[in-house]
Amino acid sequence: MKGICVLGATGSIGVSTLDVVARHSDLYKAVALTANNNIDLLFEQCLIHHPKYVVVVDEKKSVAFAEKLINTDIADIKVLSGAEALEYVATLDSVDSVMAAIVGAAGLLPSLAAAKAGKTILLANKEALVMSGDIFMQAVSESGAQLLPIDSEHNAIFQCMPAGYTSGKQVKEARRILLTASGGPFRQMPLDQLASVTPAQAVAHPNWDMGKKISVDSATMMNKGLEMIEACILFAMTPDQIQVVIHPQSIIHSMVDYVDGTVLAQMGNPDMRVPIAYSMAWPDRFESGVEPLNIFDVRRMDFEEPNLERFPCLRLAYKAINLGGTMPTILNAANEIAVEAFLSEEVGFTDIPLIIERCMDQFEVRPADTLAVILEVDQQARVVAKQVINELTP
Repeated sequence: MKGICVLGATGSIGVSTLDVVARHSDLYKAVALTANNNIDLLFEQCLIHHPKYVVVVDEKKSVAFAEKLINTDIADIKVLSGAEALEYVATLDSVDSVMAAIVGAAGLLPSLAAAKAGKTILLANKEALVMSGDIFMQAVSESGAQLLPIDSEHNAIFQCMPAGYTSGKQVKEARRILLTASGGPFRQMPLDQLASVTPAQAVAHPNWDMGKKISVDSATMMNKGLEMIEACILFAMTPDQIQVVIHPQSIIHSMVDYVDGTVLAQMGNPDMRVPIAYSMAWPDRFESGVEPLNIFDVRRMDFEEPNLERFPCLRLAYKAINLGGTMPTILNAANEIAVEAFLSEEVGFTDIPLIIERCMDQFEVRPADTLAVILEVDQQARVVAKQVINELTP
């Protein structure tokens, strides 16, 4: 029986993870669940999984959650609050695996703590690697942690690597990675209409059920830019070895091109329980609850190159990784602030890349060699991004 800590239990990845846990309750036990403020869903999850610990980051919500437990069958759950509590539960002795599914920079510290503690890390938080790739991978190496990617694309690449592959290692025979992208909801929208896109339109992804922030990132293709940076780190490849391919059907989740001309692809229905179940069962496999892929229903698969005029965020991601150092941290921070402003209708959809680029232009690259530097630059970039937003809005 393996103990699992789910960081971000009430998000889409967390919900899918607990679905897989419930299907394999003889193999996995939810030791700790965390959420930011969705205490109603968290309460329902606790009734099913009976964790020993719960973290509600928001202190007021944490108090309200503790009150909900009174006179229930789960009143013995230990309720914690605050960001530091995330690191505590991620490093518990009773935790074997950590599902790192907190969106954004907020997921960095608990994910890094799990890496330093030698846990098996099921990494759905791409920002942890984008912000601190070298430091994170060093922690994994030094502690003997096992790092398994959860993003459908990186999980697909991992599955297409040779048997016994370990994250962060170079496979010389792998010539290129073909990183697939759906193209989001605006792949064919006339360019002159993008400025009037609403948040409701942007979060309506055609294939995947995701949170608002990730859905907007998919619409701008910043999500694919962050995944490209993450792929460089996870698979020890250079940016020019990562080719982004728009594949609207989201059936092929990514491919690896080998030097002998072989291209291996991982296929499946677009359901995050597939990569979650693969990583939880690794190096074996078990049932995920996902319907088998009916290739006859698919009928056709299309592929096209991304238009960087339509998706400037992808261009900015390549620029950031090529500049290196702290620039990917700046890119990520500026994007989080810009997306937040878009979702609150402070700025328009096409303002997102504008804000990010103006923010990037105000920084010089520094070596991202300490956590202190990374966190400092992250905060500075957020301040600058907000200043850029203030300049754009009357």
